[in-house]
Amino acid sequence: MGNRKRVAERRKTRPAVLGGVIAAVVAGAGGVAAYALYDGAAAGDGTRPAAAEKEVKTGPLTAAEVTRAARAFLTAWQRGRVAEAAAATDDPKAAAALLNGYAEEARIRNPALTPGTPAGAKVPFSVKATVSYGETGTPFAYDSALTVVRRAGDGEPRVDWHASVVHPALADGDRLVTGEAGTPPVKALDRDGGEITAAKYPSLGTVLDGLREKYGKIAGGTAGVELRVVRGKESQARKVSDKTLLELSEGTPGTVRTTLDPALQASAEAQVAKKARASVVVLRASTGEILAVANSGHGFNTAFQGALAPGSTMKVVTASLLIDKGLASVDAKHPCPKYFSYGGWKFQNDDKFEIKNGTFRASFARSCNTAFISQAPKLKNDDLTKQAQQVFGLSMDNWSVGVPTFDGAVPVQSAAPMAASLIGQGGVRMNPLNMASVSATVKTGTFHQPYLVSPSVDGRKLATASRTMPAATLAQLRELMTYTAASGTAAQAMSGLGADAGAKTGSAEVDGQEKPNGWFTAYRGDLAAAGVVQAGGHGGDTAGPIVAALLRQGG
Repeated sequence: MGNRKRVAERRKTRPAVLGGVIAAVVAGAGGVAAYALYDGAAAGDGTRPAAAEKEVKTGPLTAAEVTRAARAFLTAWQRGRVAEAAAATDDPKAAAALLNGYAEEARIRNPALTPGTPAGAKVPFSVKATVSYGETGTPFAYDSALTVVRRAGDGEPRVDWHASVVHPALADGDRLVTGEAGTPPVKALDRDGGEITAAKYPSLGTVLDGLREKYGKIAGGTAGVELRVVRGKESQARKVSDKTLLELSEGTPGTVRTTLDPALQASAEAQVAKKARASVVVLRASTGEILAVANSGHGFNTAFQGALAPGSTMKVVTASLLIDKGLASVDAKHPCPKYFSYGGWKFQNDDKFEIKNGTFRASFARSCNTAFISQAPKLKNDDLTKQAQQVFGLSMDNWSVGVPTFDGAVPVQSAAPMAASLIGQGGVRMNPLNMASVSATVKTGTFHQPYLVSPSVDGRKLATASRTMPAATLAQLRELMTYTAASGTAAQAMSGLGADAGAKTGSAEVDGQEKPNGWFTAYRGDLAAAGVVQAGGHGGDTAGPIVAALLRQGG
């Protein structure tokens, strides 16, 4: 590409019209504010004479460079010049494959691309096209964006290639396909028989995709013709379901009843909307039925599929382990120093506090890290893993909820990472579904695998735990969570919920993130719930009010 001659801009006087867009550059204060596409060959396509090959461009991109690179790509794509559009990106091979599929597999015709106002190196654009299948053509419109970067090696401005440039619902490796759907649609119902839609409950878009994938072929419906996202290997590994983008001809949906409670679901949606990047799950503790699930970001179901360090909420599991092994007891003296070193790492408490001559009750309620880390020398590397699997049903990748889920991870670790796992860091990964289940297990004394669709619908077998906590351990664990809800770090959020409630807060540090992820897990009556607010701060202040509000309503 570097030996091709630069293609000169052809228009010096009158702008051309392409796809209904006037080809002009509109200057505004501070640089190029907006622009349209040029007819003919893509102007400023970034190629250079051979003599300039040794020069490597560096430094921040100028507004003109962003404009030229974006315009080169969008103009070529709009005109169907796939090779030329792909060459305007930093990954021509991947770009060419997806852009060819856009026309051939997805059958998307005559795209009209309208750039918006650039924001630094990011350029939003809108797409209006037609999806053709047989003798029918269906309008298809959406918004997307691209980002311009300097290409490695020569510093030339190029579109930073990701599949999401073509459509925001795509992840790298995914593709667009139009045709007869292999899976019929489903009509999902809540526990009261009301229809569930993404328009009514925005958080449930990914859940509805998962229900269709799991039950579409057995729910009694017939497939229609649609444009859909077909997931690639990477998305499949993350258990992301295929997604319908446009229905060209209607199929006949089958019916699937879920366990969702419409009032709690509506409240969960409202609660997470108050925070950026918040997620929550509510369960019926005695059965495992999922009553509500919500995320303030609707593109990924963090509540079910997230894999985040749960911070101090993991101390519920660790406390059960320490009590089981006789290493802790509610009112026994228990060390909570400012620091404790293990495996070459120096651990400390939040704000470096200490509790002198304190009890395990005090350490749990105040969430003392060193009280747990100090027990690491007395534990085997696999003790926490076994406790999570055998008592709480976690980290075995065998939950059958009805839609894709991540079932927690508590890997066997050694030295400092093992110690960090005791406080929900290290290699431990959870989501609100997992942590709501932890509280449910404490409340009932037995692990009940959460589920969204009754196993009687398809005869699937729910996961079980191989053992239960001894009665003495369970009683102490409940006492710890009740005390924390009444007088510890969870007290403000849980105020007024009564004696039949227990809770644990958590904050998980994330590299490169100014504020920690705030976690909260709790139970009240027959309800258990957990939530996380990413980059929100302490769990009692962020996720706590969300969880407590739902327990208050459901109780």
